[in-house]
Amino acid sequence: MYRKYLLALSTVLMATAGTALAQETVKLGMVAELSGPGAPSGTNWRDGIKIAVEEINAEGGILNRKVELTEYDTQTDPQVSRAMVQKAIDAGAYAILGTIYSGSTMVNMLVAQQNSIPQFVGSEAPNIVEKGNPFVFRTSSGAQKGVPALTTYFKDTLKAKKVAVAWVNNEFGKGGRNVFIEEMKTAGIEVIADVPSEQAQTDYAADVAKLKQAAPDAIFVYMNQEESARFLIEAKKQSLAMPLVGEVTLTEAKVIELAGGAAEGAIAHVGVTATATDVPGIGAFSKKFEETFKRKPTHDAIKGYVGAWTTKYVTELVGEFDGEAFSEKMHGLCLKAADHPKILLDTCWDDRGEMSRPSFMVQVKNGAPVVIGAVPAN
Repeated sequence: MYRKYLLALSTVLMATAGTALAQETVKLGMVAELSGPGAPSGTNWRDGIKIAVEEINAEGGILNRKVELTEYDTQTDPQVSRAMVQKAIDAGAYAILGTIYSGSTMVNMLVAQQNSIPQFVGSEAPNIVEKGNPFVFRTSSGAQKGVPALTTYFKDTLKAKKVAVAWVNNEFGKGGRNVFIEEMKTAGIEVIADVPSEQAQTDYAADVAKLKQAAPDAIFVYMNQEESARFLIEAKKQSLAMPLVGEVTLTEAKVIELAGGAAEGAIAHVGVTATATDVPGIGAFSKKFEETFKRKPTHDAIKGYVGAWTTKYVTELVGEFDGEAFSEKMHGLCLKAADHPKILLDTCWDDRGEMSRPSFMVQVKNGAPVVIGAVPAN
């Protein structure tokens, strides 16, 4: 009888210890494009999150629980991304960090919503926040906020009268292209060439020839990283002389690496950039990222970093691990960098999860993106 009592007590103690151990961690699911065409974005997103998790755990975790990060590869496939988000939730994820590609997010965010799981995404297509999903939040402004920041540049700096647009035919590209055309119409600037291309396209000879023949004053280039690099290489080959201006990806480190000298002179509006080292937090992050991964971070790395830190900050403002309370707190929330330094820049989210913060204009000079101007939050 005594031995049975000891055995039962031992079982209870072990179960209690297991429960206590489980309560010491909080699980985050990192769902991103770690292979396939989106790998340059997804791997940077992941590595920015890794740095954030390391820092968060060094500061005691979230509500005194250490963060346990699990990676899930979408293979840059929307249906795989949906399965990976479900897998992360089944494994007990408190929040989802990802995805980057808008086509994937449009599919997988419904899974997180159905389970009341907060989800931070790097996607920028306007319709991400137009579906009424209260659990999805951006880590950079969508195209409907970012692209209009370029209007003044086209109108006043370039003094363009006729422009062309070269864009990738996916959710990301369509969203940016549509906003740009509406912006140009409002500004009284004529769009004389509208040239779509396909995701993972390798030959841009015909596209560049069309643009060259149209002879616009400037070209708006809105593609993913690898496509942007291939486009720039072909543009240089055909001596495309007019300014090439983009949003987000055109001046990224990965694009410059792939395009080499063909990227020289390219201009872009970016929500956040590792080259803005005058911002103390960005400078510190960039230095740590380079020391850790032996390469320069892209904006996706910073977006992932901000998403992870926002998860900590907002959870601690709420005071408990509650997805619905988290979502309610996020809507209309503003975080000041003075009070929450790892947010890097003063940042707000509206009632749809759209982000607003200061941003930058950059240009590739001597093989590196250089900040040439700042854009106030809108």
